[in-house]
Order: sequence, then C-alpha cells, then structure tokens
Amino acid sequence: MTRALVPGSFDPVTTGHLDIIGRAASMFDSVVVAVARNSSKAPLFSLEERVEMLQAVCNPWPKVTISSFHGLLVEYAVEQQASVIVRGLRAVSDFEYELQMALMNRRLNSAVETVFLMTGAEYSYLSSSIVKEIARLGGSVEGLVPNIVGQRLREKVSKP
Repeated sequence: MTRALVPGSFDPVTTGHLDIIGRAASMFDSVVVAVARNSSKAPLFSLEERVEMLQAVCNPWPKVTISSFHGLLVEYAVEQQASVIVRGLRAVSDFEYELQMALMNRRLNSAVETVFLMTGAEYSYLSSSIVKEIARLGGSVEGLVPNIVGQRLREKVSKP
C-alpha cells in the first residue's frame, strides 16, 4: 500500500490545491493532506480553521485524511508511514525551490520520494496569497476557492 503526503500551509485551500489533492487520491492508495504549522508565516486562518476547511472540502475523497504537523516534513512522512511526498508545481519559478527541498528531504531520508504534479493550466496563476489579496480588496474569489472557503474568507477579511 502506497501512502502519499500532500503538505502545505493551505491558507486558504484553493481550487488549485484541490486539483493536486484529487489527482494524488487517484494515484495512491491513501493520501494524508498535512497542514503545516509554519512559524515563518503569519496565516490569516488558524491551524484549526485550515484543517476544518480541508476536512469539509476533501470529504468526497474517502482515501484522503487531513492532519497537521510541525517540524521536518520528511520526519512527519515517516511518522505517517508515507513513502511519497506530493508537491504541486505551477510554473518554472516553483521548481527551483521545490527541487532544493526534494533533494534535502532525500538526503535526510532516501526512503521517502518526492513526486511533482504539474497543476492544471487553469490553476497556474493561482496562489493562496493572491486569493487573500483579492478578498481583502473586495474582489470576487468565486471559482478560485471552494464556496465554503470563500464564505469564511469574506467573513475573515470583513472583520475590523
């Protein structure tokens, strides 16, 4: 049985993230979506809120579970008995950073492989940062995030 880990901050989860998660679910026996507790970023949504939103939107995929982690990703992969880390790539600019991370993870534990999935062309411009900025400026995020996430985003950015 091959278990894959799909890590990220998911602040918030976008339709591009769901594209990668859904495709990973079709490729692997089991998928753990791992929400990072990233201390170098100031997230808009709490860790608990991000996990909750992912649980709601990933419900259609029975092979997908949601968890959170902090520390080294490759160590968490081992803890979760995942032999594969799945990373989405939008553009060439993503590749350089992701390649460095994949090579370092391989150095830390060669039993855990990294697999890159190219995002669908319709999501190549999409990032959580862009979605948050659009929402903060009052723009529509319809189609960029699931409806439940869009609603939570509007509530979050409308608070004084």
